[in-house]
Amino acid sequence: MIRRTLAAALALAAGAALLTACGTGDTASAEVAAGNGGPKLDIGPDQHRIRGSKDPASAALVPARVRRTGELRIGVGAESSPPLTFYATDDTTLIGVEEDLATLVADTLGLKPHFEPLSWENLFVGLDSGKLDAVFANVTVTEERKEKYDFATYRLDQLAMETRKGSGWKVRGPADVAGRTIAVSSGTNQEKILLDWSREDERAGRRPVDVKYFQKPSDVQLALQSGRIDGYFAPDPTVAYHVAAAGRTEIAGTFSGGGAHLRGEIAATTRKGSGLVGAYAAALRKVIADGRYARVLARWGLSGEAVATSRINPPGLPRTAD
Repeated sequence: MIRRTLAAALALAAGAALLTACGTGDTASAEVAAGNGGPKLDIGPDQHRIRGSKDPASAALVPARVRRTGELRIGVGAESSPPLTFYATDDTTLIGVEEDLATLVADTLGLKPHFEPLSWENLFVGLDSGKLDAVFANVTVTEERKEKYDFATYRLDQLAMETRKGSGWKVRGPADVAGRTIAVSSGTNQEKILLDWSREDERAGRRPVDVKYFQKPSDVQLALQSGRIDGYFAPDPTVAYHVAAAGRTEIAGTFSGGGAHLRGEIAATTRKGSGLVGAYAAALRKVIADGRYARVLARWGLSGEAVATSRINPPGLPRTAD
């Protein structure tokens, strides 16, 4: 049975043309809009990624045990979440901004990237067990996660509330979500923020949020269109892609993934004490300085999430108050 990717489904919904590639005709490429006025995104399997070159100073920071393998084992999300990580139109090739940035880091460290698509919880299991050297999966730095993992930041963390087009609903904070039915992914920082808002609503005498969890992004979109949920709280890049590609939803509000008082940041994640975080930060700083990093973000319509430098273990999203 052929797996239908969310990217392909949205492209079809938007009426995007599928273009047969030159040559054998065995592969297809497609373009969808990244956002209003944004670039067209190539979702075909032949990506022509922006590649890095080995930087001896950064590579020297890689522990010998990893250097000897010649490979960097990188965990990415298994569920299709364009433009972060998703499957190309061949339903096999992993593409997205996470793969592009992880490839740049691996290239700069003189290592071959090997991607492992895993569920959210298994990404951390992979780090804990030593199966993975890094996770590039839109992971936000939090104080709780810093107890077990080290972080080298590479994007600003921005979230968005997605709702049906024409709903007229605007979300600026807790009062706007009181009594609403909202989908969110379990174990994410957007779930943490949403649950904090719900508790704040209850303390203020308002109705709590009715939080819903779905296994597949496609199920969320169906629930939105049918009115079973009022909104979907998710990473801004994913929501912007939905809005632009399908044209059936809109953004009701955007927020820092770090909450109201902290600039949230997305980071390359590794097991604490693995000795790899310094190498990741050095590689990221190198590609930020040489312009390759900016080219990758621009390619996916995410220039607004650029960081000036990679920071190691910066202040993270605070713990949830009991």
